[in-house]
Amino acid sequence: MTRFGYTLMTEQSGPKELVRDAISAEHRGFDFEVSSDHFSPWLVSQGHAPNAWAVLGAVAQVTERVDLYTYVTCPTMRYHPAVVAQQAATVQILSDGRFTLGLGSGENLNEHVVGRGWPAVTQRQEMLREAIEVIRALFTGDLVDWRGDHFQVDSARLWDLPETPVGIGVAMGGKKAVDTFGVLADHLIATEPDGDLVHEWHSSRQANGLAGGGRVVGQIPICWDPDRDTAVARAHDQFRWFGGGWKVNADLPTPAGFDGATQFVRPEDVADSIPCGPDFDAIVDAVRPYWESGFTDIALVQIGGGSQDQFLKEAAEPLLASLRSASRQSTDD
Repeated sequence: MTRFGYTLMTEQSGPKELVRDAISAEHRGFDFEVSSDHFSPWLVSQGHAPNAWAVLGAVAQVTERVDLYTYVTCPTMRYHPAVVAQQAATVQILSDGRFTLGLGSGENLNEHVVGRGWPAVTQRQEMLREAIEVIRALFTGDLVDWRGDHFQVDSARLWDLPETPVGIGVAMGGKKAVDTFGVLADHLIATEPDGDLVHEWHSSRQANGLAGGGRVVGQIPICWDPDRDTAVARAHDQFRWFGGGWKVNADLPTPAGFDGATQFVRPEDVADSIPCGPDFDAIVDAVRPYWESGFTDIALVQIGGGSQDQFLKEAAEPLLASLRSASRQSTDD
């Protein structure tokens, strides 16, 4: 059965608001919650960037049922992989086993802030592979000494380990990435409903004798509002960066860069790619390609920090009912 999640978008809400929304999302029936992990918003109009790990620690304490993910953390520059391993183990303990560590190769916007530049994509992929190996070694609880091409770990051990091991999801975008990370990841994270990528993922796991297929996790922005024009204006103001695609978005260094790159994107362009307004059927149709491509977990991003309370109170429950009904019907067919 397809699971539907709620996104704690750290770029558009402050930490207290995120914790409040996490509680409400659980009460409204979402199956899981994912948190972005940024040092900066994409656009100045979004206006926030609290520390995701502090937020997740608080959310773990005020929720009881929903699974939690980072979506996604880059464990190679702003964070050393040993620090990420410690953070993940701690959140897993606080959440009583509900946490999955989502990892990716990062974006210049967030990672350049530590003054180490921004490597080419091939190097970033190599760093991510090595970082995952470090994290997995530390998850054993053993004393770890590590010398790699990109990282060094000296006499490190995690002293507080959860009873439930932390699963690792990795963001992948093509066959080469699947070949590199398929055996290192427990779950696939993908940005687009690409059935061929999902097939490659399952085939890679089977070829390497890995039990089970793992979860396939995706995310889609929506902008629900009782008034469609209001929704379109809000989506354009806060989410026009979305249209640039990963290859562009990964390399832009500042919100000013995103603003310049998207200055000619029109509201109608955003509305063509993001469902806007009160129509649940339009949202279901936008989400449908994900479950049809084999995604097991689909997180919704409700655009606009100030819109979360109204969305959760007025739209979340009937929208979830519509999504679950449509996904079940597709499975039955």
